[in-house]
Amino acid sequence: MISDLVIIGGGASGFMGAITAVGSGLRSVVILESTSKVLEKVRISGGGRCNLTNSCCEISNLVNNYPRGEKQLISLFNRFSTTEAFDWFQKKGVNLKIEKDGRVFPCSDSSDEVIKCLTSVAKKSGVKVFTNSHVKHVSLTKEGFDVLVKGNIHLEAKNILICTGGHPSGRRLAKSLGHSIIQPVPSLFSFTTYENSLKSCSGITLDVQIKLTVDKKKYSETGSILITHRGFSGPAILRLSAFSARNLHANKYIGELIINWLCMSEKEVRSEIDLYKLENGKKFLLNNKPFNQLPRSLWNALLKSEKIDSKLKWADLSKKDKESLVKCLIMKSYSIKNRGPFGEEFVSAGGISLKEINFKTMESKICKGLFFAGEVIDIDGITGGFNFQHCWTSGWVAGNAVVLKNNNSN
Repeated sequence: MISDLVIIGGGASGFMGAITAVGSGLRSVVILESTSKVLEKVRISGGGRCNLTNSCCEISNLVNNYPRGEKQLISLFNRFSTTEAFDWFQKKGVNLKIEKDGRVFPCSDSSDEVIKCLTSVAKKSGVKVFTNSHVKHVSLTKEGFDVLVKGNIHLEAKNILICTGGHPSGRRLAKSLGHSIIQPVPSLFSFTTYENSLKSCSGITLDVQIKLTVDKKKYSETGSILITHRGFSGPAILRLSAFSARNLHANKYIGELIINWLCMSEKEVRSEIDLYKLENGKKFLLNNKPFNQLPRSLWNALLKSEKIDSKLKWADLSKKDKESLVKCLIMKSYSIKNRGPFGEEFVSAGGISLKEINFKTMESKICKGLFFAGEVIDIDGITGGFNFQHCWTSGWVAGNAVVLKNNNSN
């Protein structure tokens, strides 16, 4: 029997594609998952809470959270965006909540609820799901495709949807069918600096606006950061790593990170220091600072890094030390020695070349009947639910497009 659609990969985009296709009238849909469990990335997302999407609904702002694929996502999100994803899950019985930073989670704080929703809806719709079904090869036939599964099992399909995420198997299959692959490199990682001057500050989160730049100010981000025993992490660092991923990879993760600890101009900082020095001349630098947003331990670490005696009174601060302090606060340089560890959600920059996909349908421009969705494509987002949103959107668009194609061919 020939299936209308065989989906390779039982993740977020695969299930959305399957449920959408069946819900729009496709009769026979099969999901093939190579591992023993489906939706594992959903399970571990957000520390087991599942960061489903983001509350950012203005598309012009939403696409700014994707280092690669911004242009292509504009048209996709005009059809199925964060609002539609939110409503989709709510209507399926998953009550959602929006946190202060815009991330969307199930009210239950459990990824299991999301998994149960997707698997139960798929099952009720008649989607057949097979685990431990690694696809070894896909070849073209007169009717569509022959799918060779581990154990020498052959499945026939009119259409194929590859949704293998960052796993190399999907890229290998796409390449065998004529596609170009943008070599994946790591994205979303912390920076390792081995900066001795900040060791006493390890574990401090600066939940204020910090300005960061790398690669001679080519890449810049503003936001909160975390000082670690190895270097730097936190939202702004992860975003910066995503946008500069290819450049940092090309330079073997060696570079220069410049931090403006106050997100202020040189003139503003100098003026603040001059005023504080005038009004607090008898106070010691050690316990008295003009910038309350800086934790005391960080303030003292920065003074020490510039070899400024913290036991000095403000009135005794020399012009040379003052200028050194100003520069330290607005353009302190740290040497990046390597990338830090990944979080539990592995994200890579790379995949199927965007030039070879029709983004109205998610169908290959090279091989008719072949579709793609999710991270197997050279599109990736920063943390905050953006990668899952791309999965829901591309899966939904692909699922509907397969139905339309099938109806037109009958």
